[in-house]
Amino acid sequence: METAQLRIADGREEAFERALETAKAVLAQAPGFRAIHVHRGIERPDTFLLAIGWDTLEDHTVGFRESPLFAQWRGIISEFFAEPPQVEHWQLLD
Repeated sequence: METAQLRIADGREEAFERALETAKAVLAQAPGFRAIHVHRGIERPDTFLLAIGWDTLEDHTVGFRESPLFAQWRGIISEFFAEPPQVEHWQLLD
C-alpha cells in the first residue's frame, strides 16, 4: 500500500477535491491499481491523506511512476500542492 500526505495551498482545498475526481479516473487505468481512499484532515483541513492499494510495489514505483499516466495524474493535481507530497509504502502484517 502507498500513502501520500498532501498539503494543499490555502483556499484551494475544494478545487483540489474536484480535480482529484478527474485524477482518480486516470489512476484507475494503471495496471496493478486496486483502490484509493482519500481522507481530509480534521485538525489540518489543508492536509489530505491518500491510501492507494497496488498489487505490487513495482506496479506503483515502476509501472505507474514511469508511465504517461503518472505525468497526467500529477498534471491534474500538482498545481494545488503547497509543498511536495510525502509518499511512503507499507506492508500488511498478519
